[in-house]
Amino acid sequence: MKRFRQFLCVFVSAIVLLSVLAGCGNAGTADNQGGGSSGDSSESASSSSVKTSTFGNTSGSNVTTFEMWTFVELHGQLYKEMAEEWNKANPNEQIAIALTVMPYDDMHNKLMLAIQSGTGMPDICDVEIGNFPKFLQGDIAFMDLTKYIDQYRSKIVPSRIEVYSKGGKNYGVPTHVGATVAFYNTDILKAAGVDYKTIKTWDDYEAAGLKVKAAGHIMGVAETNNSAIFDIMLAEQGADKTDSSGKPTLNTPEAKKALTLMKKFYDEGIDKTIPGGHPDTEEAYGALSKGEYATVIRPLWYMSRYLNYMDDLKGKIAIAPVPTFKDAKYNSFGGGGTGTIVSNSAKNKDLAARWLTWAKLSDDGEKQIWNILGFDPCNTALWNDPSITQDKNNKYLQFFQTNPFDVLNDIKDSMGIIKSTIGVPTVNNILCNTTLADVLKDDGADPSQALEDAQSQAENELANS
Repeated sequence: MKRFRQFLCVFVSAIVLLSVLAGCGNAGTADNQGGGSSGDSSESASSSSVKTSTFGNTSGSNVTTFEMWTFVELHGQLYKEMAEEWNKANPNEQIAIALTVMPYDDMHNKLMLAIQSGTGMPDICDVEIGNFPKFLQGDIAFMDLTKYIDQYRSKIVPSRIEVYSKGGKNYGVPTHVGATVAFYNTDILKAAGVDYKTIKTWDDYEAAGLKVKAAGHIMGVAETNNSAIFDIMLAEQGADKTDSSGKPTLNTPEAKKALTLMKKFYDEGIDKTIPGGHPDTEEAYGALSKGEYATVIRPLWYMSRYLNYMDDLKGKIAIAPVPTFKDAKYNSFGGGGTGTIVSNSAKNKDLAARWLTWAKLSDDGEKQIWNILGFDPCNTALWNDPSITQDKNNKYLQFFQTNPFDVLNDIKDSMGIIKSTIGVPTVNNILCNTTLADVLKDDGADPSQALEDAQSQAENELANS
């Protein structure tokens, strides 16, 4: 508890400082906050907007109204649908949801302050994966959802439940798998004489990249302020950025192997930096739309970015497994995510827990997560449901050359994990603000030394936090 109180003091001080600095720069999207990538939103709340709406049974008697917070406006469409469906099936347990959408930082800060003060907690709340470990320190204010998740557990990808857990107890309900895949612009590859289906290993990627370079294009993105490629290379080796206690593990042989290979691709001119620093920015969407880069490596939620920001690439993008090391332990991992919690102070906690787990983990809920949000569902049974996988009216299936569910089934038995621990935000901030930019440039720093420096900096910052 002493360490938790120290953390809260630092946290409150940081909020005061942030309030002074507000407006000094553009607020990031939900995907770039907290030193990590949630990846759930193409419609996150803006830096100044707060929207509240109530749906479900808003006029009947004996209705339980739950206060719910989210930082992703699009999630509200899912919760609205599932509240209405619950009420149709449960006439004696009617619910209403009073949903407030807040900017990313504002919502997570307000949630922490509510925990600290003991007042103002919502009944239900979305919590982004990178922030989740902060709320599992000291006395946990979230309801143990283990027994409610149990009835769905056999169908759900285990790692997506594990990331919102502590001490064998499940505190958050996942939203998607976020399986990391490769998005290939086949027009660029064909012009260089490359068939994306032949790219199985990073050696294959390198050989293809040299052909693409010779044809006057860039194979992939050297990310200078996002760690997605570094993460997948670690996950393939069964490694991580921190250990289970949150201590940094940036100077391991696996980490050095990953960054050394990324540096090699940059030095060879195979991968180059992109406007915005990584593919999930407005500037990057423009470069990708122009056909300057052949490959984007991102979780499957990135499909929505093509539909929303790069619709001129319809029919040109193939989804495939990520290249792997020859001795890889895994060939993908779940990137980003949102775990939804029930507060210990919630009214009618049992009903809240039953509705939430049903809304997100049942077959009906998982189908709507795909249909409404376009996220790869955690329920693997749906990956072979023809009503989902062969729906000719689905906009995502129409857009891409390949069926994302074919890729999911190809990689489902080889999904690694990058843990979300209390040390991850610190580690990510160092990687994304210093290390990657120092290495991935002309005459860049030595990868091994840069990671040793990052390890030392992370250890010092965490020790003093």
